[in-house]
Amino acid sequence: MPPGESSTAAALRERLLAPVRNAEQFGIDYLLVAQRWWGSGEETERSTYDGLAMTAFYAAHTDRIRLITAVHPGFLNPAPIAKWGATIDRISGGRWAINVTSGWHEVEFGMYGAELLPHDERYARSREFIDVIRGAWKHPRFDYEGHFYRVHDLQLDPRPSSAEIEVFQGGQSPAAMSLAAEHSDWMFLNGGPPERIRPIVQQVRALAARAGRQVRFALYAIPLCRDTDAEAWTEIEAMLAKLPAELHERRKAAHTGAQGMWSMRDSKLAMLDTNEGYLSGLIGSPETVLQRMAVFHALGIDCFHLALIDERFNRVVLPRVHSLQKAE
Repeated sequence: MPPGESSTAAALRERLLAPVRNAEQFGIDYLLVAQRWWGSGEETERSTYDGLAMTAFYAAHTDRIRLITAVHPGFLNPAPIAKWGATIDRISGGRWAINVTSGWHEVEFGMYGAELLPHDERYARSREFIDVIRGAWKHPRFDYEGHFYRVHDLQLDPRPSSAEIEVFQGGQSPAAMSLAAEHSDWMFLNGGPPERIRPIVQQVRALAARAGRQVRFALYAIPLCRDTDAEAWTEIEAMLAKLPAELHERRKAAHTGAQGMWSMRDSKLAMLDTNEGYLSGLIGSPETVLQRMAVFHALGIDCFHLALIDERFNRVVLPRVHSLQKAE
C-alpha cells in the first residue's frame, strides 16, 4: 500500500475529498484534476488516481468549483472524451473544462501502449484533439478528417449545456506557445520568476493577436508563508540543504521529452518540486507574498495554480487574493 494511502474505501474517499471541500470553501475558482499515469514522486510527480474517474467523483461532491480534467491525446481518443465531457458538463451544471496535455513523461507512453510521437508532433496531435472536441460540442453533427483523428457524422446526445468548451493546456516550448495562441483559452505555466514568465506571456499574446484571439495564463506556485521573510527563508534553506546533489541531472535524464523544464540551473528552488512551484517565489510574510502575486498579476497572470499545502497562506493570504483584481 503506497505511503499515506488509506486502509478503507471510506477513509480514502474522505482523504480525497477533504482538500477539495476546503478549496471550495476558500473560494477557489478551479480544481485541476491531474493525470499522472506513472511517477516515482522524485524524478517526476507521483502517480495519480485516474483523472476521468476522479472528475466524476468530485463533480458528485461539489457545488461551485469548476473541474478541469487533464487528458492526454494519444492515450484517449477525442470523440469519446467529447461524449464523456458532455455528460460531466450536464451532471455538474456546466462546471467542466479540459486540460489537453500533449505529454512529456515518455515512459508513460510505452507503459500504456500510447504512440510516442516526436515533441512537436505531439502538439500537432493535440491541435486535432481540440478541433474534434470543439467541433463535437459546437455542431449537432460533425465530420473531421485530420492526420491523427477522423470522425464521421459525430453526434453528442445528450448535448452539452453549452456549445463552447473551455480549453486549457500546458507547456512552454515554441510548439506549446503556438498551440495556445491558436487553439486554447488558457495556458498553464510552470513556476518561475517574473523575468522568466514575462517573455512567455508577451510572446503568446503577440501570437494570439495575429490569430485574432486572446489567451489567459495560469501560473503554478507553491506558497510558503510565515510571520516574517526571514522565517520563511530559513525553512526554504533547510529544504534546499536536503536535496540530492545529482537531482537536476537525474530529472533531465528521465524526461528528455520535456522542453524548458528545470532550465534555471542556477536556482535550486526549481528542484524542490517537480513543476518548479517554489521558483515562483511566493515565499515570505503575508505582505511579501501578496506583493509578489501582484507583480505576476500586473504582467498578465490571470490565475494562480496553487498547491494549497501551507496553512498560513490559506488562512491569511488567500482571503486577500481577490483584492489584486480590485486594485487594478
